[in-house]
This record gives sequence, structure tokens and C-alpha cells, in this order.
Amino acid sequence: METHHLTASGALSPGADLLDPLAAVTDWTLVNLWWLALIAAAALAGWEALQQRLAAEALSRRTYMELVPTAQFDPNAEQIWRQGMQLVRAAGSGPWWTPRRARTLRLRLRADGHRSLAYRIEAPSSARALLAQTPYGARVQVKAANPVADKRREHTVRAVLTLHGEPGSRLREVPLDPDPLQPLLDAVADLNAELGDLAEVCVDLAPASRWRLAAYRFHTVQRAREKSRREAQREARWLVRQPAESLPASVGRLLDPAEWRGTPRGQMVMSPQPQRVDRDAVLGKLAHSPGLVRVQVLVRCASDAAGRAEQRLARIGAAMDVYAGASRLAGQGWALGPLRIGPDRWPWRERFDARWASGLLRPARRGWAHIDELAGLLKPPTVTARVSLLESDMPTYEPGADLLPQGWHRGPDGRERLLATHEDDTLFEIQSGKAGWGKTMRAQVHAVASAHNGRGLAFVDPHGDSFADVARYLAHGNLIDRVALFDLTIRADTDLLSCWNLLDMSAQQPPHEVTSAVVGAFAGALGWGDITAPRALTIMTKAIEALVAVNTAAVAARQPKRQATVFQVRALLTDPAFRQLVVAALDAEARKWWTGSFPDLPRDALATVLNPLERLGANPVIRAFLGCPVSAYDIRRAMDEGQVLWICPPGTGPTNSLLISLIVHDFLRAGLSRRDLPEKRRRPFRFYLDEMISLDHGESDVLAQITEQLRKFGCRMHGMTQLMHRLSPSTRAALMQNASCLSTTAGSVEAITQITSQWPDTVTPRDIASLPRWRHYASFTVAGRRVGPVPVRGPELREVFGDRARPAHIGALRKAAHTATSALPLRERTALALAQEDAVRAYLTGSTPTDRKTTGEPYA
Repeated sequence: METHHLTASGALSPGADLLDPLAAVTDWTLVNLWWLALIAAAALAGWEALQQRLAAEALSRRTYMELVPTAQFDPNAEQIWRQGMQLVRAAGSGPWWTPRRARTLRLRLRADGHRSLAYRIEAPSSARALLAQTPYGARVQVKAANPVADKRREHTVRAVLTLHGEPGSRLREVPLDPDPLQPLLDAVADLNAELGDLAEVCVDLAPASRWRLAAYRFHTVQRAREKSRREAQREARWLVRQPAESLPASVGRLLDPAEWRGTPRGQMVMSPQPQRVDRDAVLGKLAHSPGLVRVQVLVRCASDAAGRAEQRLARIGAAMDVYAGASRLAGQGWALGPLRIGPDRWPWRERFDARWASGLLRPARRGWAHIDELAGLLKPPTVTARVSLLESDMPTYEPGADLLPQGWHRGPDGRERLLATHEDDTLFEIQSGKAGWGKTMRAQVHAVASAHNGRGLAFVDPHGDSFADVARYLAHGNLIDRVALFDLTIRADTDLLSCWNLLDMSAQQPPHEVTSAVVGAFAGALGWGDITAPRALTIMTKAIEALVAVNTAAVAARQPKRQATVFQVRALLTDPAFRQLVVAALDAEARKWWTGSFPDLPRDALATVLNPLERLGANPVIRAFLGCPVSAYDIRRAMDEGQVLWICPPGTGPTNSLLISLIVHDFLRAGLSRRDLPEKRRRPFRFYLDEMISLDHGESDVLAQITEQLRKFGCRMHGMTQLMHRLSPSTRAALMQNASCLSTTAGSVEAITQITSQWPDTVTPRDIASLPRWRHYASFTVAGRRVGPVPVRGPELREVFGDRARPAHIGALRKAAHTATSALPLRERTALALAQEDAVRAYLTGSTPTDRKTTGEPYA
């Protein structure tokens, strides 16, 4: 049956020609609707499959960068904003065919117990050049990295954190100081690599899609307007009910059908107009497109121990609460008692794992954020972050592992372990702090560990009781033959004493080096300088030079036991007959000063030189120690043979400080003399020195020279002092510049400031001033980088080497230590020292000394 469209005049309507084909198309569409739906579904499925394949291909072409900050990394808000905008641009890069869902960038924060919080960027490979440099400058190093490859853990938990709150609401604005990453660092601080602990937070970012953002803005504004209309209607209803009524009237109103329709009988009410919606106020952060991104946060924790992964995930969730404000980051899913529904359960787990592996972005409907809201996640940890010390940062001491124990450190998990540094990393160390607060004990532990590691060392202990403390831990068969004891704290005539002739030329060292070391030691200890005591310097130099020349000749003549000692300087200056014999043995050039200049010197000029020698000779032990001809003390031989020397001066007074100064200057001379050895044959040798203040005065800069010059010759120094600021500026500067380890105990704020000035923005003098006994703050060098400062408890010999104690072998150790130094009873050493001047006279005259019986030893 045909339908004709006629006009009033009976003619066909002009639109009839258009309606008929439209009706035909409609009829055909209705008839073939199922086929059309099937074709459309197939087309959509094909498009989705193509999009997935293209997304997978794009996400497989990724570049990986790791950002490694320096200890001084301290970015400002502008640098973080620029970095964020750079990341957004990098996320949007890629081939033209890349689907929008694959235009993403991932920030991966990873902690595995070996590193506190590694910071990586994973982006399209085309963004490599863009990400190679950052607005953070030289304080962040950008390194190429490989994809993360993890071993399988027994227990793994997952979470997806999404933004919750009103549309357009913002996360809390977190200040940059302290570091916004600090809660996250604290949450992963006690990871245990041995248990397989792992924690990762992935922040996926994607540029805002214009049409999605426009649609979301439209719906957000529409919802706000609808809400405004509902509020207006609710207000109108309340206005109607505003007059007070009795109870029967109120019940009657409820039963009136007119009331049900919202229009009270007999009343005319003007309905309030809906409030005008302020678009910018409703949209909030969505009103401005620059810096707006879509974001999803994925968290995965794993462990080989049951329960640890779940605990870690809960702590990370709590750490993200630092961003909680009008909007917050909260986990997807819900829990009902033991039943949990979310990304960690089937069937959502596979979807999570796919996103985790690929970097595909599927954010929640409200997953919009500005990069300034995420500022804390757009950078590595800064200088304001407190990063816990991990076992990978600093090794744990193990006997025989070529390590030096540094102190006990308690980790975030409550475990205490003995920190250590590598022998080759530990060059120079400075300890400061109160007397009796553990500096010497810590040095003793160092020395014992180094001795067991097969290294040579010399420990100078002005207090004299340290050898008794360490003897039981050195009394081992492989150490006894290397230990040598020089104990000047003895008193009885039968006590054993070794000797050291400052002028001994038996080792055939260059004469000028010996002269320079001895004169430098006296000048440094006594404060002589070219301005303060030029005459004394000249007299001492010429006297030592002459006696060294005599000793060189005596050794060449195979008569080393007739060498002069430093105590013969007095005879040289005051005895004309002795002086005549010595001058006759000199060459013509050396004689000129003695024959031309010396006679013109006033008598009182000699007192400056003779007085310190008289003080040394007044102590019978020092006289016997320095007055014998052939030295058993040879620091150069100890260096080359890896000996363990324990030197115990009689005290720290002016005379004893002079003796220690002689020892330290000889250490410098011996270290410099190792130029004649190839570098590979220079065995490392440590020098432990207490009470450095007593050595650093006047014109002396020996400590500075040791730290500046002896590293390349294999020499190391460990110094202890109570007050750093009492050291000379040059010495203090050299020690600070070259120290591998800095340590301080409690003390005055003024003293502690000298150390804490090397640790800016970490600990303050007040933090250290109240430390209890045996507690230190210290920084170390490990594998070429500085670690710390960290709080440590000073190690004690008993707790570190308790299983190595050999108290029954102490007697054998002492006997071997005295044998190694050719020790003799004090009375015999004294007799040799007193007879040495006659022995020198006899050598110079070619005769035999008359007091051979007194010496108790034949002369060569």
C-alpha cells in the first residue's frame, strides 16, 4: 500500500521525495539491525585489538634513566616545576601511532635492602635525549639503566593508590623541608636484603587529554549546577515549614495531599533561585591545563618471610598520608574482616600485573593532579632527607676480611651491627672529644684488627697502659714474631729497655735526611723558627750534621758501636778537645763553620741548644733509650716488614713531648724515604698518635706534612685530640682536607663545631654535646664516597675480639716483643749510654776506650 503526501490542492508534497528514501533506509536498518550491531562490534573489537597491540609495541620501546643525587642536592620549587613539565613532555613523546594510553612515563622508587631508595625514570625511548639532562644541574647525575629484573619472592602484595576527594580538590601542599620523601624513606628503612625484602612505588604520569579533560570539566560543572538546584529546592521546602505549628496542625499537614505535591494550601511562596556556579571555583585545579596530568600510583611489596610484605605495604600506605588534604591518595578495594577485595586478589591481580609490567596507564575517573601537587615525587631524596644506613652502604666487620671496625650502629629494625671500612679506603682519621670518652679504646680496636689483617703499624701511647690492654689479643702465633715493644714507662733497673740512636747511620740513609729530621723535631717541639731562634737552629743543624758525618764514617769502618748520639752534642759544643777531634774528621767545607763562625758565638747562645738536651738526659730512661749507639728502633724497617710497634713514652710533659716529636718527625722521614721502593712494594703502615696537641705548636707542621705527603708512600695516620681548635690552622686544615674518617664524642660546643662544620645540614654541635660516654658521631669513606655522619657506639676490645683473647700467651708475647727490640736491663742500657762519649773519642783517636768493662759489651 503506497502512501501519498498531498497538499491542500491535491498535489504531492515537495518533501515526499525525501521521506520515502528515509523510510526505506529506516526499514532496512531495522531489518538488518543485528547484522549492523555485529559489524560495529567487530570493528570496535578490531580497533581495540589494534590499539592494544600498538600500545604494547610502544611500551616495549622504553628508555631507563636513574637519577643519583649528591649529598648537597637541595632543589627549589622552580626547579621541580621545570622537571615536572619536562617529564610531561617526555611522557607525550613517541611515534605518531602511539595510542594515548601508552603515552606514559613512570617514576619508579625502589628499595631492596641494598639501596635506600633508588629513583628511576622509565619513558619512551624517543625521550632519551630530553631526559639526559635535568633542571637540577650538576647535583643530580643521570645514568642510563637497564630494566629491573627481580628474582621471585615467596610473598607479594599489591596496591593501587588513587585520588579520593571532591573533583578539582587538591592534595596537601607538602613543604620541601623536611623532604616529602622522608615518610617513605622511613617506611623502607628496615628492609632486610637477606630476607628478600623489596618495596617499589611506581608513579605513572600521562599528559592530560584535551577532549577527556573537556568532558570531565563539563560533567563536573553540570554536577555542581544540579547540586545548586537541589540545594535551592531543599531551602524552599524549609522556608515553607518555617512558622511554628501545633502538633495537630503538623499532623494534618502531613495528611494533606496538597502538601505531598509541595504546594501548601493557601500560601504563595517564591522559590529561591539556585546560586550561580563559579566555574573556576568548582573546577579547582582542573580549570588550568598547564601541568595537569593523569596519574596512577602502583605499589608492590615482596619478601621471602611471611607477613613482612603486608607490614611494608601498610607502612607505605601510611607514608603516603603526608599528601592527605582536601584530596588524598588511598588504596582501591575494601576489606570485610579477613576478606579483602582489591588489586591483590583474583581477578584484579592479572590486570595489576599487566599494568605493572608494561607501564600502561588506566587511572581512576578522578585521577587528575597538578605536577606541583606531586612535587615530592618528582625528585630524588634531597639533603634534608634522613637516609638510614644500609648494609650495602657500609660493610659489617668480619675478622680476616681486611676490614677495620668503626663502631656499633643500631638500624631502624633495632639490630645492632659493627660497622667497618676497608683497609685501603681508610687513610687518615681524626678523633675529637672528651678525655675518657672512648677515643683511645676505639684506636686500640683499630690497631688490633689491622694487625690481624697482616698490616704494619706503630701505636704511640703516652699513657703507657694500652699494651697491657691489647696484649692478650695480639698473643697469636702468626703475630708474635711481628710485635715489638718500646716501653719507656719502666722504673726498675732490671726492667728491659730497647734503644734508639737518632743519629744511627747503620741503615745507610742519606745524612741530610737524618739531620733534617732531628733538627726539625727539636725545632718543632721547642718552637724554634727562622725569626724566633735562628741562632739555635744554626747551631743545632751544624752540630747534628757533624756528628752524622762521624757516624757515617764509623759505619763505613764497620764500627757502628762507636757512633755518636744526640747527647754528644753537649761535648761537641762545650769540650774543645772533643770538638777538635770531631772537626778534624769533617771535610774541608764542613770545617769552615766550626773554625770561622763558631768561635765568635757568645757563650749564652749555646744554652738554647743545650737546655732541651739536658732535660732529656735528666730522665734516666730517656737517657738510656737515646744514648746507645746502634738502634733497635727502625721505623723504616718496620714499615717494609709489616711490624707491629707499641711505643709507650713516659708521659706528656714538655720533655716527653719532645721525645714524641722526635718519633713523629722520624716517621715523616722514613715515609718519604720510601721513594726508593716501587709503588707496589710499599706495604701500608698505620701510625696511631694520641694527644696531638702536644706536637702541634711553634713552627712545627709535621702533622700537616704527613697527611699531605705520605699517602702515596703507603703511610696512614690516626690522630686523637681533645680540642681541634687548639691545633694550628695549617695542621687543622690539612687534617680536615685529607681525613677519610672524622669522629667526635661529646665535648664543648666550641670544640665540636670544628668537626660538625664538615657536616653541614646534618647534625649540630648541640646534638653531639649531650652524647653519653662511648657514643660518637662519625663519617667514613667507603668505596670512594663519604658515608655519614652516623651515630655509633665505640667498640671495645673484649666484645670485638673476645674469642681471640689468649691471656695464657701474654708472657710469650712480651718476651718475643723484647727480643725483637734487643732489649736489655735498664742498668746495662744506662752504662752503655754513659760510656758512649769515650767510645766516640776512642774511634776518633784510633784508640781503645778504657771503660770496656763498664759497658759489659765489647766494641767493634
